[in-house]
This record gives sequence, structure tokens and C-alpha cells, in this order.
Amino acid sequence: MSETVLTANSTIGAWLDHPAGGTLVRGLLAASGADDSVLAPLRSLPLVSLVDMSQGAMPRSVVDDLVRQVNGGVIPEAAESGWQEKITDGRFSGKTVIVTGAGSGIGKAVASRLAREGARVVAVDIAADRLAAVLPELGPEAVTVTADLSKPDDIAAIVAAAGEHIDCLANIAGINDDTSLLHEVSDQMWSRVLGVNIASEAALRGNASGVAYTVSKHAVVGLTRSAAFMYGPKGIRVNAVAPGGVATGIPMAGAPSAYGTDRVTPFIALIPGIATAAQLAASITFLLSDDGVNINGVVLPSDGRWSVQ
Repeated sequence: MSETVLTANSTIGAWLDHPAGGTLVRGLLAASGADDSVLAPLRSLPLVSLVDMSQGAMPRSVVDDLVRQVNGGVIPEAAESGWQEKITDGRFSGKTVIVTGAGSGIGKAVASRLAREGARVVAVDIAADRLAAVLPELGPEAVTVTADLSKPDDIAAIVAAAGEHIDCLANIAGINDDTSLLHEVSDQMWSRVLGVNIASEAALRGNASGVAYTVSKHAVVGLTRSAAFMYGPKGIRVNAVAPGGVATGIPMAGAPSAYGTDRVTPFIALIPGIATAAQLAASITFLLSDDGVNINGVVLPSDGRWSVQ
């Protein structure tokens, strides 16, 4: 019998490889009609990361119950392991930063880190309930704006909420497509995905998703480089971060294309590992900070080496 003590911070791989822990996790998956193959890309993540990734479907109490069951009814102290977020106190003191997509996933992690490093955060999301849930984490100076980034009036409302001076913009709101091919994609899908999206690994390749999603990501690369060139002399830096696989649970838009899904799935399986939203926040806040003073017009792959495979 393994002597490994499992906690919420133990990796999913450690849980699956543990005789008792593996049985518990597989039982939980079986109850939802799944098996442990769905967790294969997530083995390096802590078990507790499934809570955020589920976007409310899996409460923290489920993880705590698993920890109690595998440890004879008690929850042992969760020792820190692997990468740990390290806050730089005061790095954004006195700065106003707009964060779109702040209600969940990477946007939430970025907004939280910025606030803890001293920023006044203007948190933007299309879902008011998500913003209400995250606001207590953002400090007394934070403001929230419920907005659809494809609507000019909503953009104006964001700028008005920020006030007279905006120091940084972290544009993180994004949506997926349905993996549809060029001859399948609808006008509505084109408009929606091109209207609201950011950079990602799909900006560096053609086999990560459908045509609308891929085109939108490549477009952001062009926008980033043009804006950096045009506004650089005015002291404005414009960079993009291209995430690989991230444990955020971003949903597909509509029913996926069967052919498109069959084409991209073998390549998605090559992702070297899934990152946490906090790990992406570390990359993004670095570029936003004065530590990125000499970086302009860059597309930074934060993808665990996926872009070099």
C-alpha cells in the first residue's frame, strides 16, 4: 500500500496512480459517464484545479470529500508542490488596468493577480453574475462592467468606468468556434468569433481548431504587430500571449463539426501539458508590468513547448 498522502494540491496523476485515490476518482468519473482518459492531459495539475475548470459544475466540497475519504476521514495539511505563484508587492500600484473576460478562467486569474499587486482593476465580462462573484477578490477600488465587446456602446462604457487615465489593457475575453471548415462556417459564427477574440496557440498553427477561430487568432497577431509599430513612438507597448492548453473549460460554440473535430483531435492530443490560469496570468502580468519595458510587438507562446513540436 502506498504511503503517499494525497491532498487537494496533489496532482491528478498522483491521485490516479494511488490505489485508493485512483478508485475514488474513477468512481466519480463513472458517475458522470466518463473514464480516466479525459484526465490524461491534466495529470500534472493539482486535483483542486478541476474546481475552476468545471466553471461551477464541481464544487470545492467534492474535492474535500475525496481527500477525507482517502485519508480516513481527515483533511491533512496540503503541502505546496510544483510551481507556486509569487506575488510582487506594489508592482502595479497607482495603475488602472482594464481586464476583459475577468469573470472566469485566465481573465479572472489576471484580474486577481493585478489586484494583489496593487492595481485598480476594471473588471469586464459579459456575465454579470460572474463579475459579482469575483469582485470581492479585487479590492475596494475595483469596478465591474458588464459588457459585450462586440458592441461600441459597451466599449464606451468600459472606458468611462476606467476614468481619465488607463495604464494597461489585458484583453482576455475570447470564445471558441465549432471546428467548422471553410465551406461549413456560418455568417453568424464568422461575425461572433472575429468580433471577440484574442491570441492563442491557434495563431501559430492551422490544426488547433476550426477556420473562424484560427483566422481570428492570426488576425490578432497582425493587429498586435501593426499597433506596436504605429504606437511605439508614443510609448505604448502592444504584445500578445499565445496560450496552449489551459484548464479553463472554455465551451465550444454550438454543435461541433464532425469532420473538423476528427481532423484536429489527433493534434490536440499532442499538447505537452495543460497549464493553470494562474500560470498564464504570470506570463501576462509580466508583459503588462514595467519588467516588460523593452518588449513590444511580441507574440509570446505560453504553451509549455507546444509551439516547437
